Amino acid sequence: MAHVKNTIKRKELLLITAVALGTLLNPLNTTMISVALSRLQEDFRLSFADVSWLISTYYLASAIGQPLMGKWSDLFGRKKVFLAGLLLVTLASCLAPLSPTFGWLIGFRIIQALGSSALFPSGMGMIRSQISANQAKALGIISIFSSTSAAFGPSLGGLLLHYGDWPLIFLCNFPFIIGSFVLAWKLFPKDAKAAGSAADMDWPGVALFSVAIFMWLLFFLSLADGFGWWQLVVAAGLSYGLYRFELGRSKPFINVAFLRGNKNVTFIYVQFVLTNIAFYSVMFGIPSYLQRVQNMDAQKTGLVMLSIAGFSVLVTPLVGRWIDRSGSRPSLLVGTVSVVAGSLLLLLIRDQASAATIFLVLCVLGIANGFNNLGMQTALYDFVAKEETGIASGLFMTSRFLGTILSSSLLAALFGKTITTPHLHSMAWICAVLGLLMLALTVRMPGRSGKLAGE
Repeated sequence: MAHVKNTIKRKELLLITAVALGTLLNPLNTTMISVALSRLQEDFRLSFADVSWLISTYYLASAIGQPLMGKWSDLFGRKKVFLAGLLLVTLASCLAPLSPTFGWLIGFRIIQALGSSALFPSGMGMIRSQISANQAKALGIISIFSSTSAAFGPSLGGLLLHYGDWPLIFLCNFPFIIGSFVLAWKLFPKDAKAAGSAADMDWPGVALFSVAIFMWLLFFLSLADGFGWWQLVVAAGLSYGLYRFELGRSKPFINVAFLRGNKNVTFIYVQFVLTNIAFYSVMFGIPSYLQRVQNMDAQKTGLVMLSIAGFSVLVTPLVGRWIDRSGSRPSLLVGTVSVVAGSLLLLLIRDQASAATIFLVLCVLGIANGFNNLGMQTALYDFVAKEETGIASGLFMTSRFLGTILSSSLLAALFGKTITTPHLHSMAWICAVLGLLMLALTVRMPGRSGKLAGE
């Protein structure tokens, strides 16, 4: 009997490993490229504003791809969608190093983003259907795995760039792809008969959402050259039109009725958007600043950026225990205060600052990332019924990519022409304001009682 139990546990662990190896591909490839931006600027003769499209389009494809692939996994089968996603990432990772122009590189990155977007929703769905005991713990492991891999991206990218060139950033995906594919092929159960067809998709909703996100992206990128009033008006109009359209759909692409009926969840999504604007502004802005202004090479840049990943990973187990005892709100208070403190400490960085000083400042932001990521994931499921987990998880990831899109637009506006220490300080002030807004939302957040603070 004990042997049977151990076998089951071993199978569950391997299944979680298969999903984890797949789901880390999207966040890892989101941030690994950050250290290579300076090199890509030289190789393709681009400005930072130009090269930022490599980031923005990846986010855009991911923001659209996450809910789309989540719907497809429900309709056509989780195993099929998961394995198809891995194959798309394989195709993109093979072809991206061969890109003859920057436009081709952007195209292959979009394919990579769509493929990797299939892995989180289908993988989480597989875990929920196959693991009954300690399911929340398994889901938490996957969420933490995907979050911390984003923080390690710049450090890994820096090492790869030091020992090779930017194509290695794509080629290093293969160990993860192979491991995930083999385990998923063997361990994922065969999909049941398709529950629907492509006709069941809310294609008008997909189109509206895609165009609205693209127009918001254009608006924020236009801020580098001025205020684009027409982009703002069109983006806002499309967003309102999307809301009204999806509200009347029986099977909407974006379940706005769910958001309207779950105000606490909506506040968490807003806070997660703000968190990711600050986090990814640092993750993409600092490496380029270190190489352009502080004259660090890629390896040293990667090692300095390890401060964020290292401290994020170190505090995560401690945060988990604290949340188990006290709920998510206290950890989020510490996390949001740390965002404000870390952002203000960035103002201490001057030209020719020591690597040690920058490392210590970034440690505070790494601690903030550890507290906020786990705290927000836990807070989300405090207000979501089990049967709503799929909807809530998909929208949670979409809110992450909305934040990353906004971060790339912010950096294009600040660093578009040139990167200087005053530009870094401007980014720091903006991140500090975002931290204060996050703190205000956290103070309003209900405790475990489910009542708003102060009620």
